[in-house]
Amino acid sequence: MPESEDDRTDWPVSPPPPWPATVRATLWWHRSTPEAAQYGPSGPTLPITLAMMVDYLDSPVGPYREVLASPVLRRGPIPAMAVPFIAVDSEPSVHGGRQHWKLPKVLADFDGDVLGDFSATGARWKVHTSAAPKGPELPIVGGLTFAQPTPSGAVERASARLKGWCRYARVTVDAEGPTLSRWLRPGTHHGLVITSGRMATGPSKIVG
Repeated sequence: MPESEDDRTDWPVSPPPPWPATVRATLWWHRSTPEAAQYGPSGPTLPITLAMMVDYLDSPVGPYREVLASPVLRRGPIPAMAVPFIAVDSEPSVHGGRQHWKLPKVLADFDGDVLGDFSATGARWKVHTSAAPKGPELPIVGGLTFAQPTPSGAVERASARLKGWCRYARVTVDAEGPTLSRWLRPGTHHGLVITSGRMATGPSKIVG
């Protein structure tokens, strides 16, 4: 998609996974728009859009911030994200995403507090979130699975494990861009804020 296009190839080299990190984040989800399926993977899917803003306080490439979204989820015993849109403010992280996990990372500018008002801005797009946490802080243990298509038609699957603390939140979202405005719904959605956590993203494996 246009938001993920970048002809640059000379990114600073990043270390291989696993990538452990300390994180703060806002996640939200909503029912997919009718247009979302055309930006998702082939095969059976679930009509749920999952997106997040992440503040990596430390990582193998240093601190950086990130926005990513999956228009639909791959159907399976464990539904997986298929991410056509992801941006960061770290050049080595761009290399890591593209080289290690087939994630189409691009550079963007970020501003604000990821647990409050936060924005990510690229050359042709912008995403703004405003998180309003509600209720008590609760422990969270779990993970996310990424299943990225490759040019050969195979799928590379990787998992990120998380342990930390979270709160339920209502997340107000505004998105602009050539395709983002078609599938990342504006408005207020259910979500979570990860107030503190440790995450580790493992290596990817070809599964098909």
